[in-house]
Amino acid sequence: MSTNVVSAKNIKRESHVIDASGKILGRLATEIATILMGKNKNKFVPYLDMGDFIVVTNAGKVKVTGKKMKDKKYIRHSGYPGGLRVETFDKMIIRKPEYIIEHAVKGMLPHNKLGRQMIKRLKVFAGPAVGSLASREEEIK
Repeated sequence: MSTNVVSAKNIKRESHVIDASGKILGRLATEIATILMGKNKNKFVPYLDMGDFIVVTNAGKVKVTGKKMKDKKYIRHSGYPGGLRVETFDKMIIRKPEYIIEHAVKGMLPHNKLGRQMIKRLKVFAGPAVGSLASREEEIK
């Protein structure tokens, strides 16, 4: 019985285009995080960045369940006294729909160097794919 040894030069990356319209935020984020980590591949090892590239379109049409539309909060602080800013989901989806998906996926990735490499392969767009992405999406399907 031999052990599979995976090295960085053996990793083959694919591209995935995901349409977020009508999908639930948490379920979409887990699907994206799994692909970014490479857990969908049969030779997965946790110490290598084996994931694929992902393009998410229609981020502004993602859904949440329950009362999260009003209750879910995105918090940031400027570092100055009185610099706390709180924004609800319904306002954030209008202002910055890309951030919602990036934030959800980032929380599901490892919080170390590998996680920072993985999140760089995620591209999120508020609307449909445009230009070269649209033609790229046709190639993948």
